[in-house]
Amino acid sequence: MKQYDLIFDIDGTIWDSCEAVHESWKLSLRERYGCFGSPSLEQVRSIMGKTPDEIAELLFSRFGKNKRSVFDALSQDECAYLAAHGASLYPGVAETLGALARDHRLFIVSNCQTGYIEALFAATGFEPYFEEARCAGVTGLGKSDNLRALIRDLSLKNPFYVGDTEGDEIAAREAGCGFLHAAYGFGAAKAPDAVLKSFSELPVLLITLESEVPAHV
Repeated sequence: MKQYDLIFDIDGTIWDSCEAVHESWKLSLRERYGCFGSPSLEQVRSIMGKTPDEIAELLFSRFGKNKRSVFDALSQDECAYLAAHGASLYPGVAETLGALARDHRLFIVSNCQTGYIEALFAATGFEPYFEEARCAGVTGLGKSDNLRALIRDLSLKNPFYVGDTEGDEIAAREAGCGFLHAAYGFGAAKAPDAVLKSFSELPVLLITLESEVPAHV
């Protein structure tokens, strides 16, 4: 079997953390600021994959010039909450990652805040499966730049980004890598190299890629 370098998004691809994030924000707003008006679950879903500045503007603008600091405080609490309580993994993720890690190099690139990937690993035990993980909160880079840097720094040869939104698809194309659309997640895609209806389909899909999709370098 051909070896692929698989780079994963988190939200909408590995797990759905919306309900956990919603609960965490509700608790943090009450405990930190005495505020009982938390963003709705639907609003939380709507910002998955966006950058911290975008989320602060969309959901916390009522805090005025403090909107980003409020969001940053909630994000810190959120990571602690997720590490302790976890979130909703998509079916087959644990088993499939374990199988993929035996034959392919696995990575994570996300727009998430510092500490979020560590929370994922703490809650799931997935860290041994991944060679490296990068996020906007640590590097200060957008998704396409993080993908590009990862591909360059680690000399990836057949990279595919696995994500659920058109933004993920755009980032993958800008970075010069293939894109596999997690159609079970939060968003749509225009022209992915292949479509995943469930995470557990990925090993079989990779076999079909060998004959249908040219290598991305």
